[in-house]
Amino acid sequence: MASNEWSDLSKDGDIVIGGLFSFDVINTEDIYAFKSSPVKSKCTRKHFREFKSARTMIFTLEEINRNKKLLPGVTLGYRIFNACGNQNLLSAAMAAVVGPEEQYKSGEDCIATRVQALIGHSTSGTSGIVSKTIAPFHIPLISHLSTCECLSNRNLYPTFFRTVPSDQFQVKALVELLKHFGWTWVGYIYSAETYAEEGTAEFIKTAKEEGICTEYMLQFFGTASENALLSVVQKIKSSTSKVVLAFMSLTYFNNFLEMTKEMNVTGIQWIGSEAWVSARQLANSGTANILQGAMGFAITESYIPGLADFLLSLQPSDAPESIFTRAFWETVFGCSLSSSSSSVNLKLCSGSEDLRTVTNDYTDMSDSRPVYSIYKAVYAVAHAIHSLLQCHNGKNPTTGERCYNKSDIQPWQVLQHLKTVNFTTFSGDKVYFDKNGNSVPEYDLVNWQIDSKGSVKIVNIGRYDGSLPSGKRFIIKQNVSIMWSGNQEKVPKSVCTESCPPGTRKALNKRRPVCCFDCIQCADGEISNGTDSVNCMKCPGEYWSNDRRDQCILKATEFLSYGDIMGLLLLVFACLGALLALAIFAVFYLSKNTPIVRANNSELSFLLLFSLTLCFLCSLTFIGRPSQWSCMLRHTAFGVTFVLCISCVLGKTIVVLMAFRATLPGSNVMKWFGPPQQRLSVLAFTLIQVLICVLWLTLSPPFPNKNMKYYKDKIILECDVGSAVGFWAVLGYIGLLSLMCFVLAFLARKLPDNFNEAKFITFSMLIFCAVWITFIPAYVSSPGKFTVAVEIFAILASSSGLLFCIFLPKCYIIIFRPNLNSKKHLIGKTISK
Repeated sequence: MASNEWSDLSKDGDIVIGGLFSFDVINTEDIYAFKSSPVKSKCTRKHFREFKSARTMIFTLEEINRNKKLLPGVTLGYRIFNACGNQNLLSAAMAAVVGPEEQYKSGEDCIATRVQALIGHSTSGTSGIVSKTIAPFHIPLISHLSTCECLSNRNLYPTFFRTVPSDQFQVKALVELLKHFGWTWVGYIYSAETYAEEGTAEFIKTAKEEGICTEYMLQFFGTASENALLSVVQKIKSSTSKVVLAFMSLTYFNNFLEMTKEMNVTGIQWIGSEAWVSARQLANSGTANILQGAMGFAITESYIPGLADFLLSLQPSDAPESIFTRAFWETVFGCSLSSSSSSVNLKLCSGSEDLRTVTNDYTDMSDSRPVYSIYKAVYAVAHAIHSLLQCHNGKNPTTGERCYNKSDIQPWQVLQHLKTVNFTTFSGDKVYFDKNGNSVPEYDLVNWQIDSKGSVKIVNIGRYDGSLPSGKRFIIKQNVSIMWSGNQEKVPKSVCTESCPPGTRKALNKRRPVCCFDCIQCADGEISNGTDSVNCMKCPGEYWSNDRRDQCILKATEFLSYGDIMGLLLLVFACLGALLALAIFAVFYLSKNTPIVRANNSELSFLLLFSLTLCFLCSLTFIGRPSQWSCMLRHTAFGVTFVLCISCVLGKTIVVLMAFRATLPGSNVMKWFGPPQQRLSVLAFTLIQVLICVLWLTLSPPFPNKNMKYYKDKIILECDVGSAVGFWAVLGYIGLLSLMCFVLAFLARKLPDNFNEAKFITFSMLIFCAVWITFIPAYVSSPGKFTVAVEIFAILASSSGLLFCIFLPKCYIIIFRPNLNSKKHLIGKTISK
């Protein structure tokens, strides 16, 4: 097959670079049943964008040839091949590899006319087939639009390079976009082609890793029946997701729009793949309302000086051998360049036709993205050849091998140097290839903004640079206006479940996708202060969660204070008890010379009343916020005053026993327990308690403690006893004296005397012991401030028992029955029968 059948544009040079494009678009897909020889694909001439890419390649080569610094003394030529359909494209690729058929048959050296590198193709499927075919010849293929991640497989495509990012990076960028706007519940439509199917596989994997869920995944076939298309549209309209990602090539998405524009598919925020998201020709009167607000990532663009003039100044005479240039001109202007019979129905062209007066894909200069990618691809090959031809001291500085001249270079050498290319374009963009032949993964985030007149603006609103560290790759421009679908003012919501507010956590529902979660309120003492928290955090020890569970606040402190009703009541009772003891003291003092006061050891009585007053008052040290001093004071004051009190009662009991023993003939017992011995016994008993308290305070004193065991939401401020041994030693000593007193009083209860004090002491000690025996379980089991209240109650109850049982009967006689307050009555015997 003659190579001239596919070669449409060419120019000789010292080194020739090939281009593979599809100016003609195939009407139907190639279908191979493997039952007969394949037939040539039928094409129509209408793909002006591909022709524009080819012309951009020519412009770039001419610019390089004018550059005195890049490839000085070397002229780059080109051979651009036009074919459609995989069969024809393979034939064109082989024609580029072997060179012109005439030279091949004549045995001439065709190195000078054989391409050293091939630019193209624009589709991933074709690029994959062509790359596999020419790989054995070590000819590099540099694509300007093939984005399929599958082409990064170096085992299958060892000579493939591209100046557009791989779909792997596009998918990552799209997922970053969805995450940025909180779109975790999306619909997904993809076309039945290699580009979309490979991209979809990558999207499924990446979306799952990043927590993006798809409500549905639909495949669109370009030849879908009306029922199949209706099913797709119905699914989109009935779904709860308001964001739909359309991963399709331009041709497929254009067909999709044309087939669905009458079906009222509105209110959808479309996210587009780079293949169509910057193609403004998609917008027309029927599709503008659908595309309003659409966004996606497009390959980077840059204005190329002089390119527009070069493209628009095209004349048929610039490429007289080009069949397509002739057909392009006749199609655009509707005239014939010759009077041949094939153009009998067309008028002759006047020669004044100007491309600046028409609008089509070729003359549209608003989108420079594809042509800039072609521009970088051609420059990459030029820089590789420039590096190959460098020579210093007889060696190539890059490889260290011998030097080569422009007449004997081979494609494998260009391939070798293409891997190390690294240069910066005039606009500041870096161009280099990684180990898989991928270029710098950069995208522009674009937004479709269509006004009421139908004018389309595709505005850059952000950028994605995959070469930057994670977290810095995706940025949205500040102070940029973004238009959403349906002209909404706010970012559309597309979530399966609304974000869990602070104070709750996400809980996965095993029966639904990961994005459809339940929001569970944090437990007591735990918080979450952000939305969509996975876990609740426990508050530190002295903090507790507030009612909303979104903040840790200091726990409320609890102690028995004077402001509490219970504290206030105990204060009143303590004061009343102390006042009553003082009042009785006054009564006794005023009646100190009466028989009833003198007969019951007035000195011990006054000391007992004083100690009871102190007992009532020491209970006040238990009320209020615990401090270091108050904790030490309350327990020691309580222990010492009560021992003083019981010592006095014990002394009075012994006095009663001794007094009646002294009435026996020959008894001299009172000599051994007179007033000095009584005072000494009280002092001795009290000093023992003082010693115990001193040891307790020295070794392990009571201290204020924050008790967080009883309540989760509040702190009990209490006095820790420090040494439990010391605490129970104090109580145990009081109990021992009380028990001794009770036993002695019980023994003396029936001694004959109208005013036998042992009876009252027995009853008072019975109350005293009963109170403190019941105090122990109550003290141990009462929480918080109630522990202190129980202790105060025991102090007040036992003190009151002693006061009332011992002194009230005497006060009654002194005040109300003074006739009984006589020596005669005092020594009178009871008559027992």
